[in-house]
Parts: sequence; C-alpha cells; structure tokens
Amino acid sequence: MAPSSDSGARRLPLFGSLCALVFLVNFGRVVFAPLVVPLQEFFVGTSNAAVGLVATLAWLGSALPRLPAGYLLTRVARHRVVLGTGGLLTVASGGMTLAPTIELVMVGALFVGLASGVYFVAASPLVSELFPDRVGRVIGIHGTASQLAAAVAPLLVVRVLLVRYTWRAPFYLLSAAAAVVTVVLYVTAERADLPDAAGADRDLLGSVRRQYRIVALGVATVGITGLVWNGFFNFYPKYLIETKGVTKRTANLLLTVVFAAGVPAFWYTGRLADRFRHVPLMLAILGSFVVTLFAITVVNATLAVAAVSLCLGYAIHSLFPAIDTFLLDSLPDSDRGSAYAGYSASMMLVQALGSVVVGTLRGTGFAYDTIFRTGAAGLGVLAVCLVALQWAGRLPQGAS
Repeated sequence: MAPSSDSGARRLPLFGSLCALVFLVNFGRVVFAPLVVPLQEFFVGTSNAAVGLVATLAWLGSALPRLPAGYLLTRVARHRVVLGTGGLLTVASGGMTLAPTIELVMVGALFVGLASGVYFVAASPLVSELFPDRVGRVIGIHGTASQLAAAVAPLLVVRVLLVRYTWRAPFYLLSAAAAVVTVVLYVTAERADLPDAAGADRDLLGSVRRQYRIVALGVATVGITGLVWNGFFNFYPKYLIETKGVTKRTANLLLTVVFAAGVPAFWYTGRLADRFRHVPLMLAILGSFVVTLFAITVVNATLAVAAVSLCLGYAIHSLFPAIDTFLLDSLPDSDRGSAYAGYSASMMLVQALGSVVVGTLRGTGFAYDTIFRTGAAGLGVLAVCLVALQWAGRLPQGAS
C-alpha cells in the first residue's frame, strides 16, 4: 500500500540521510584506486601486488557479506542493519587513519568493503518500501548519490586532499562524515513512519526458491553484463593508451567521463523505470551497451572515442537502476529482502571475475579489441536469447 502524503513527508528526511550514507559507503569503496601510488610511496618497499590487494579487498569485502546480510535481515529491521553499516564505516575508516603498516590498511579496506556490501543489501529494499508508489524514481535518486561518489572521489582525492595532506586525509573526512550521517539517520528513522513490509520476510532460502525466475533473470542480465563491464573498465586506461594512442592523462580523463555519465543515467533511468514495462526497458539498455562496447573497438579518433565512451557509460549505468526497480517493484513483501540478497550475492560473484578473465586473456596474447569484441558478441547472444524468450512469453514480467 502506498504511504499517505503525511507519512511520505515524514519519510523524506530518512530518505535524504540514506542518500548521504550511500554516497559515503560508495566513496569508501572507490577511494582506494587513486590511493594506490600514494600508499606505495608512504609504505616504502611495498610491492605492486600488495597495494593492488588493498583495492581488491575493498571490493571483496563488498561481495562477501551479501548473503549473510540477507539472513540477518530476516531477524533484524532493515533500518537497524543500515545503522550498523554506518557505525562500521565510521570505525573502519577511523582505524585507517592510525594504520601503521600496509597489512593493517588491508584489514581496514576489507571492513570498509564489508560496510558497503551489507548497506546495499539492507538499504535498497528499504528505499523501495519507503515510497512503493514510485520505486524507480527513488532507486534512481539513491543510485545517483552513490554514483556521485564514484565520479567525485578521484578528483577530490588527487586534486585536493593529496595535494595538501597525506593519504590518510580521505579517511579522516570519511570517518567524521559517517559518524555525523549515522546519527542523523538514527534520528530520522526514529521520527519516520517506517513501513512494515518486511514483517513476513523470514525465510531466506525459501524466498530465493519461490522467486527463482526473477532472481535468475537479474543474475543473468547484470551478472554476465557486469563481468564484461568490470573487465573492460579496469583495463580501459591501458587499452586507450596501448590501442588508441592517447596520453595517460587523456585516458584517465576519459575514464572519469565514463563514470560521470552514470550520474544522469541513474537519475533519468529511474524515472523511466516507473513509466515503462520493466523487462523491455532492461533489454533495450542491454542492447545499447552491446552496440557501444563494440563501437569503442572500432573508432580511433580521440573525439569519437570520447563520444562513444560517454554513451557507453550512460548505457551501462542505466542498467543498474532498471534491474533494481524490476526486482524491488516485482518481489512481494514476504520475499523482497531475502530474494534481493540472493540476487545481489550471486551477481557480485559472477561479475567479480571480469578483471581476471580479461587479464588472463591479455596475458596469453589476445588483443584488447579481440577480447572486448568477443565480450560484446557474447552479450549480443544473451540479448537475442532474452528477446526471444520475451517474445515467447517465457520471461517473468513482474510489476509493470
């Protein structure tokens, strides 16, 4: 049931604090990439593998707790789990400011990642339940706040904090901000008219079994596409330098363009997801990503590469609010949190293999263009199969 206008108004401050916290948890997850070189310079003698492992542990930490978090949500209210992630982020990032060795930095990165993983599993269903009459819109706004962190973090860290301070500066800022936002979240949650939609969600495995068709469609679409995407963007600067002949500075700028394109993608696609049928919208976005991924391997002029990169970034980041809206709008109250946790854990494990696959293929002598064209072709086959199943009426449609 949709909330009344009065209860909806009381939920707005809580939604605002969730948007602030998602910015911080995603900032904590992406901040390690621009810190690789400063960490290696500070901890003299640290190998490339060791500093690379710091960033890897943040993402691994984001993947590992998602299924356990789903079980926790069958016993603990969603907003309380979210509050716990704010506290964990505060402590973990605060501990990073004191870490005397690279090994303890690794531990801190793992716990920052854990906070983000649990947050997304708990907060995404909560956001959809706060405003059930406009799920796509609020999922899009929430995703926009998250994507802003991915776009802002490299510039803020490299151009501002590292110029005047040390590598610890982002974590001082993150810990203080997380503490403040967690307190605000507690206050707004106490004052809000919280939904009781999660009351019947008490069987994690049962929910996944009951909703396996919806979960499987989500994993097949986002998991496989995310595998190709993760492999692509992690090697994107090197690909541009070695294949397109651009400078290192231009390659890094274009990577920023790819992620910045995700900001309007989340915002606008969330609104589209409330207006159009979910599955056709998802398939159209998947097709757009296939076309732009293939196109990036064909164009060579820097301006053309920039234009295609912008379209590619918009397409891939549009897929995430579209699939989240499909899942969270379609799953019943009794299964929403548990089934979403099953989907989230599964798709993260699949897409985490992307960098390993691309790195291995590259190491065996395959050209970047061949690897990415093969990925585009594979996704093209997936898209054709899904369209055929859609025409045959074999795909779950969910809410529309």
